[in-house]
Amino acid sequence: MISANGLIQLGFTPEVDFMLRDKGDGVVYIEHWLSASPQPSEENITTAHNTWQTTYDAQAYARSRAVEYPTIEECVHAILDDDLAALQVKRQAVKDKYPK
Repeated sequence: MISANGLIQLGFTPEVDFMLRDKGDGVVYIEHWLSASPQPSEENITTAHNTWQTTYDAQAYARSRAVEYPTIEECVHAILDDDLAALQVKRQAVKDKYPK
């Protein structure tokens, strides 16, 4: 499987080192290889993509937490209103909802 994430995992930069194209049926191919480095094999790209996907999946809890954590504004108000205990309760509830 050829994917931008796999190529990025290998250290290449989109639009600088490569340009991908989707045939319209979900099959992606390298339209232009622009890097001075040799083009990696599809197997190497697939392996790199799988590594990227594993790392991405392992961070799902962090992405979910980020959406629900108190905002910076809420944190500032908690500090100014001397209400850090309530803020910590909110943060802990999010951590409990999305454990590591």
